[in-house]
Amino acid sequence: MDLLKPLIALLAIVNPIGVVPFFIHFTQSFDRAQRQRTIRIASFTVFVVIAVSALAGLKVIEFFGISLASFQVGGGCLLLISSLAMLNAQPAESKPSDERDGQEKVDAGASIAVVPLAIPLLTGPATISTVVIYAEKTRFLWQLGVMVAYGVIIALITWAVFSASGRIARVLGRTGINVMTRLMGLILAAMAVELLADGLTKLFPVLGSHVAR
Repeated sequence: MDLLKPLIALLAIVNPIGVVPFFIHFTQSFDRAQRQRTIRIASFTVFVVIAVSALAGLKVIEFFGISLASFQVGGGCLLLISSLAMLNAQPAESKPSDERDGQEKVDAGASIAVVPLAIPLLTGPATISTVVIYAEKTRFLWQLGVMVAYGVIIALITWAVFSASGRIARVLGRTGINVMTRLMGLILAAMAVELLADGLTKLFPVLGSHVAR
């Protein structure tokens, strides 16, 4: 297993820079202490989602009797959908919001940190499926440990980006953030096609024989 591919894929999917505008929006009425607490909880939640997916994701799949190849194709489709959203400068895991004008401001930073910031804006189905797919490719315990360590790395990056969200927004501007999101979406689309091709080849070996020719 190429150890760098999971990290690159996770960075592209989680894409904390693309979530900065949402973070600023949801925490605009917070004081410094509330904002820092929100950052810590969101980052820790990102780590928990990735770590649990790496350690127990395969067991969940086996429990439901789903083949890894089918899950890989489904995960690849999710990645492709996420990448298309990112190419339109939307967060990779975002979904339509039911926010209403005049909605009461939420004063509990913890609830905002978990939903919607950590789940689904930062981590969601595409993140979970990606971790499970790459965790299955591990052959040694230390490789699984590396996957969990990637959860720590992604969480730290999320913490750093959100902590610098004000400066990032001023430097990049909305246009800069959109450009960054589109670039990461392009990388993610290429990875999605690779996962789809691998999964389809496992499900339909005849496809592999045609490609070999």
